[in-house]
Amino acid sequence: MAQPAEEPQRDRPLREVIRDTLRTRIFEGHYAPGTRLIERDLAAEFNVSRLPVREALRMLVQEGILAERASRGSVVAALSEKDVEDLFDVRHSLEVLACRLAARRATPEDIDKLQSLIDRAEDALARGSINEAHRLNSEFHDEVTRIADNGFLRTALEPLQGRMHWLFRHVTDLPELVHEHRELLAAIASGDPELAAVQSTHHIDKYREQYPDTV
Repeated sequence: MAQPAEEPQRDRPLREVIRDTLRTRIFEGHYAPGTRLIERDLAAEFNVSRLPVREALRMLVQEGILAERASRGSVVAALSEKDVEDLFDVRHSLEVLACRLAARRATPEDIDKLQSLIDRAEDALARGSINEAHRLNSEFHDEVTRIADNGFLRTALEPLQGRMHWLFRHVTDLPELVHEHRELLAAIASGDPELAAVQSTHHIDKYREQYPDTV
């Protein structure tokens, strides 16, 4: 597996680079639920001290992607059926609000950024880069939250972000997802908060219904 200290990431804290690398591996299935991540082994693999690895593991625990076990240390967490249902409930409450606020506050530059993310995801699919398409689709949702410009909303979403991205990764029909995001963007760009809320609700409920068939 690739080392985290790649050229574009040199200015980022090591703990964040390691966290993102481990998160991606988990999302892509390299580490199955229940897998123990050993601090000493990861430090040797990444050729770093154990401190940034420890910090990265702690961050993933806070995101809910890892769980701490007294006898085993950090292990990849598994979500129960109820956990997933609860996560969809929270996602509905927070994302619909984010889209409603984004429709009120989005600038032309914000709309262009969202459009670019969708176009890049579509291009990634055309090149067969599924993981890149997943990443860009997750970034689309993160960008909507940024545009909403509500500090309390952002604070509420931050500890859930990893699990939200995990949920997004279970969508298998990515061309349809890109189409859904184009419709959501059109609703936000319209400046009508109610239209954006309705479209966001439709988007979330569609994938809630499909979820049992995607895992």
